[in-house]
Amino acid sequence: MAATVGDRYRVLTDKQWELLELLLPRSDGRVGRNFTNNRLVVEGMLFRLRTGVPWRDLPEVFGPWQTVWKRHRRYAGDGTWDRVLVALTALADATGNLDWVVSVDSSIMRVHQHGGNASRGSGSVVGPDGEL
Repeated sequence: MAATVGDRYRVLTDKQWELLELLLPRSDGRVGRNFTNNRLVVEGMLFRLRTGVPWRDLPEVFGPWQTVWKRHRRYAGDGTWDRVLVALTALADATGNLDWVVSVDSSIMRVHQHGGNASRGSGSVVGPDGEL
C-alpha cells in the first residue's frame, strides 16, 4: 500500500482485507486506469458508511472523493457488493460464526370502533340477500 491510513481512519484489519481483496474485481484487462490503492478506496467507502459524511467531505487521506464514489457506484451497480455479502455470509455460516435469528411480529391492530363504518368508494351497499 503506497499511502498508510492512520488508525483514526482504519476500518479493516489486514486479515479482513486479505479476505475481502479476493472477492473484489481486479482492473487487469479492463479499459482505463488500473485500480491503484484499492484498499485505500474501500477503506474510504467504509469510513463514509460508518460516519455518514457526504462524499465531498471524505478526508483527503483516502484520495480524491470522486474516485471513492465512482468505485462504490461501480461495485454497487455490477453486483460486486451483493457477491461479497453472499460470500462472507456463507463463510461465516460455514465456520459457525453466524447466528440466524428470525423474529416474527404477530401483533394485531384493531380499528377504532367508529372507524369500521367508513365508505368504501362505490356507495352501493349489498344487503344480506344480495340485493341492492
